[in-house]
Amino acid sequence: MKIRDIRASVHTTSIKVPLIEGRVAGYGRAEQKEFVFCEVETDEGLTGVAITGHFLARSVVAALEQHFLPVVNGMDAREIEAIHQRVWLALNPRTMTGVVSSALSLLDIALWDIAGKHEGRTVASLLGGARTTLPLYVTFGVPQYDVDQLAEAAKLQVAEGFTALKMVVGVDKGGWREDARRIRAVREAVGDDIDLMIDANYLFTPTDAKYLCRAVEDCDLTWFEEPLHQNDARALADLRRGTRIPLAAGQMEGHRWRLRELVEHQAVDILQPNPCYCGGFTEVRKAAHLAQVYNLPMAHGGGWPLFAMHALAGLMNGWILEWHIGMVQVGQQLFPGSPQAENGSISISERPGLGIDVDRDALRDTLVSG
Repeated sequence: MKIRDIRASVHTTSIKVPLIEGRVAGYGRAEQKEFVFCEVETDEGLTGVAITGHFLARSVVAALEQHFLPVVNGMDAREIEAIHQRVWLALNPRTMTGVVSSALSLLDIALWDIAGKHEGRTVASLLGGARTTLPLYVTFGVPQYDVDQLAEAAKLQVAEGFTALKMVVGVDKGGWREDARRIRAVREAVGDDIDLMIDANYLFTPTDAKYLCRAVEDCDLTWFEEPLHQNDARALADLRRGTRIPLAAGQMEGHRWRLRELVEHQAVDILQPNPCYCGGFTEVRKAAHLAQVYNLPMAHGGGWPLFAMHALAGLMNGWILEWHIGMVQVGQQLFPGSPQAENGSISISERPGLGIDVDRDALRDTLVSG
């Protein structure tokens, strides 16, 4: 079963955000306007699909079609380690991240989809089959909300059955003090029995992150995600030593060596490798085994739950899946009939591979031309 073709394209869409009139362009933060869809085809007619996010989307497409395909064309689609080995040697011997990691993520995810379809098993099962159901946390707290809307939006999600919520910090003009006020408003709105996470998306300096941690220590946060610029492992370790709030990071790290740096510096309590950015399921599996050695749980950040769910379900230390309201809507648009949240959890489909079908009309309608 040989790789015959790799096709990739750039897409965009808009989403509906609760309590906000009209539709919002893109699927998350202001810069999250585009995503890349990839399809890998074999000579036996089996195809696998994948998605990655907005970073340098057109360059990712060019990398796959102009550079990756010549390197892996004709290789057995099931020999994924051999494919990784050839890609690393030919295209990334110096272990760079960015475009090459995103492109490898797409190729790898699609190959696991193919393998699952060929074997008649889910990707989660191929990865180890540790569980079939996952708890969810919903990323609901968009920056567009004022503090009253934020509290109301939190209560709406709890009414939908979610018992774990995540909100964005680090983007308000009022700085960490306004973030503290918003966190307290949500905690008061939902009560003490709801898990509450915050995510700074790399935006704080070490000093401001310390100020915020000090201000909300008593809010019983489940984790503080990506608090610092550049995911600086040394500074994260320093912050971790100075706060009782657990730290989580790793979703955008491009490979296992970047993730290892977080673990070896004792910089995180929770590791968050995302297959859509770190090199696919193959790299996530290696990161998960690394985390197991250090008794670290593996949670999900960075979105695209229809793909990441298989890693957390398959691997022993997989934990909780992000139900990002924007990326969930993209999944519902492109992959109708895909698994849905139910009472704050989600079950892996029994269908082989990723268990999703592509709506070709939706794919065409979201295509970015030029």
